[in-house]
Amino acid sequence: MTIDWAHFTPLSALAGGALIGLAAAVLILGIGRVMGAAGIVGGALQIHDADAPWRWSLIVGLVLSPLVARALWSLAPPVFAAHWLALVASGLLVGFGARLGSGCTSGHGVCGLARLSPRSFVATGIFMATAFATVFVVRHVVG
Repeated sequence: MTIDWAHFTPLSALAGGALIGLAAAVLILGIGRVMGAAGIVGGALQIHDADAPWRWSLIVGLVLSPLVARALWSLAPPVFAAHWLALVASGLLVGFGARLGSGCTSGHGVCGLARLSPRSFVATGIFMATAFATVFVVRHVVG
Protein backbone atom coordinates (compact mmCIF):
# COMPACT_ATOMS: atom_id res chain seq x y z
CA MET A 1 0.00 0.00 0.00
CA THR A 2 1.27 3.46 -0.87
CA ILE A 3 0.17 6.89 0.24
CA ASP A 4 -0.86 9.40 -2.41
CA TRP A 5 1.21 12.24 -0.96
CA ALA A 6 -0.19 14.78 -3.45
CA HIS A 7 -3.67 14.33 -1.98
CA PHE A 8 -2.72 13.53 1.63
CA THR A 9 -4.20 16.31 3.77
CA PRO A 10 -3.90 15.41 7.45
CA LEU A 11 -4.39 18.94 8.79
CA SER A 12 -7.65 19.60 6.98
CA ALA A 13 -8.84 16.11 7.89
CA LEU A 14 -7.98 16.74 11.53
CA ALA A 15 -9.75 20.10 11.46
CA GLY A 16 -12.84 18.56 9.83
CA GLY A 17 -12.92 15.75 12.38
CA ALA A 18 -12.56 18.21 15.24
CA LEU A 19 -15.44 20.30 13.86
CA ILE A 20 -17.65 17.21 13.53
CA GLY A 21 -16.81 16.22 17.10
CA LEU A 22 -17.50 19.76 18.33
CA ALA A 23 -20.86 19.84 16.52
CA ALA A 24 -21.79 16.44 17.98
CA ALA A 25 -20.82 17.60 21.48
CA VAL A 26 -22.80 20.85 21.15
CA LEU A 27 -25.88 18.96 19.95
CA ILE A 28 -25.82 16.30 22.68
CA LEU A 29 -24.91 18.73 25.48
CA GLY A 30 -27.23 21.44 24.19
CA ILE A 31 -30.45 19.55 23.47
CA GLY A 32 -29.61 15.96 24.36
CA ARG A 33 -29.80 14.64 20.79
CA VAL A 34 -27.31 12.38 19.01
CA MET A 35 -25.89 13.74 15.75
CA GLY A 36 -26.70 10.90 13.38
CA ALA A 37 -27.23 12.25 9.87
CA ALA A 38 -29.64 9.50 8.74
CA GLY A 39 -31.89 10.02 11.76
CA ILE A 40 -31.73 13.79 11.46
CA VAL A 41 -32.72 13.77 7.78
CA GLY A 42 -35.39 11.11 8.38
CA GLY A 43 -36.88 13.16 11.21
CA ALA A 44 -36.76 16.38 9.17
CA LEU A 45 -38.88 14.74 6.48
CA GLN A 46 -41.69 13.89 8.90
CA ILE A 47 -44.54 16.38 8.57
CA HIS A 48 -45.44 17.08 12.21
CA ASP A 49 -42.09 16.68 13.91
CA ALA A 50 -41.55 19.30 16.63
CA ASP A 51 -37.79 18.83 16.18
CA ALA A 52 -37.91 19.93 12.53
CA PRO A 53 -36.36 23.42 13.07
CA TRP A 54 -33.09 22.21 14.60
CA ARG A 55 -32.95 19.29 12.15
CA TRP A 56 -33.32 21.60 9.13
CA SER A 57 -30.78 24.03 10.63
CA LEU A 58 -28.23 21.22 10.86
CA ILE A 59 -28.98 20.02 7.31
CA VAL A 60 -28.62 23.55 5.91
CA GLY A 61 -25.34 23.90 7.81
CA LEU A 62 -24.06 20.63 6.33
CA VAL A 63 -24.87 21.86 2.83
CA LEU A 64 -23.61 25.43 3.24
CA SER A 65 -20.39 24.79 5.19
CA PRO A 66 -18.37 23.39 2.25
CA LEU A 67 -19.59 26.26 0.07
CA VAL A 68 -18.45 28.79 2.68
CA ALA A 69 -15.11 26.99 3.09
CA ARG A 70 -14.59 27.03 -0.67
CA ALA A 71 -15.36 30.77 -0.80
CA LEU A 72 -12.91 31.52 2.04
CA TRP A 73 -10.05 29.29 0.93
CA SER A 74 -8.87 28.26 -2.50
CA LEU A 75 -10.02 24.67 -2.44
CA ALA A 76 -9.94 22.48 -5.51
CA PRO A 77 -13.37 21.33 -6.63
CA PRO A 78 -14.10 17.67 -5.94
CA VAL A 79 -13.57 15.22 -8.79
CA PHE A 80 -15.98 12.30 -9.08
CA ALA A 81 -14.99 9.27 -11.11
CA ALA A 82 -18.58 8.02 -11.31
CA HIS A 83 -21.59 9.32 -13.23
CA TRP A 84 -23.94 11.52 -11.16
CA LEU A 85 -26.71 8.90 -11.41
CA ALA A 86 -24.41 6.34 -9.81
CA LEU A 87 -23.62 8.82 -7.03
CA VAL A 88 -27.32 9.50 -6.39
CA ALA A 89 -28.13 5.77 -6.40
CA SER A 90 -25.23 5.10 -4.03
CA GLY A 91 -26.37 7.83 -1.66
CA LEU A 92 -29.91 6.48 -1.62
CA LEU A 93 -28.67 2.95 -0.94
CA VAL A 94 -26.44 4.17 1.90
CA GLY A 95 -29.33 6.16 3.35
CA PHE A 96 -31.65 3.16 3.12
CA GLY A 97 -29.06 0.93 4.76
CA ALA A 98 -28.46 3.46 7.52
CA ARG A 99 -32.16 3.68 8.32
CA LEU A 100 -32.46 -0.11 8.13
CA GLY A 101 -29.50 -0.48 10.51
CA SER A 102 -30.91 2.10 12.95
CA GLY A 103 -28.03 4.46 12.50
CA CYS A 104 -25.29 5.75 10.26
CA THR A 105 -21.55 6.24 10.51
CA SER A 106 -21.93 9.62 12.19
CA GLY A 107 -24.46 8.36 14.73
CA HIS A 108 -22.68 5.13 15.56
CA GLY A 109 -19.07 5.91 14.60
CA VAL A 110 -18.78 9.37 16.12
CA CYS A 111 -21.43 9.67 18.80
CA GLY A 112 -22.03 6.03 19.69
CA LEU A 113 -18.36 5.19 20.14
CA ALA A 114 -17.87 8.32 22.24
CA ARG A 115 -20.72 7.14 24.50
CA LEU A 116 -19.14 3.63 24.64
CA SER A 117 -22.29 2.07 23.19
CA PRO A 118 -21.82 -1.68 22.59
CA ARG A 119 -24.34 -1.55 19.73
CA SER A 120 -22.32 1.21 18.09
CA PHE A 121 -19.07 -0.76 18.43
CA VAL A 122 -20.70 -3.65 16.56
CA ALA A 123 -22.31 -1.39 13.94
CA THR A 124 -19.08 0.53 13.29
CA GLY A 125 -17.15 -2.74 12.98
CA ILE A 126 -19.66 -3.94 10.39
CA PHE A 127 -19.49 -0.60 8.51
CA MET A 128 -15.71 -0.76 8.39
CA ALA A 129 -15.52 -4.44 7.42
CA THR A 130 -18.04 -3.83 4.63
CA ALA A 131 -16.05 -0.81 3.41
CA PHE A 132 -12.80 -2.80 3.41
CA ALA A 133 -14.44 -5.66 1.51
CA THR A 134 -16.02 -3.28 -1.01
CA VAL A 135 -12.72 -1.53 -1.74
CA PHE A 136 -10.96 -4.87 -2.11
CA VAL A 137 -13.57 -6.23 -4.52
CA VAL A 138 -13.76 -3.03 -6.59
CA ARG A 139 -10.00 -2.55 -6.83
CA HIS A 140 -8.70 -6.10 -6.98
CA VAL A 141 -11.49 -8.36 -8.22
CA VAL A 142 -13.66 -6.24 -10.54
CA GLY A 143 -11.29 -3.43 -11.57
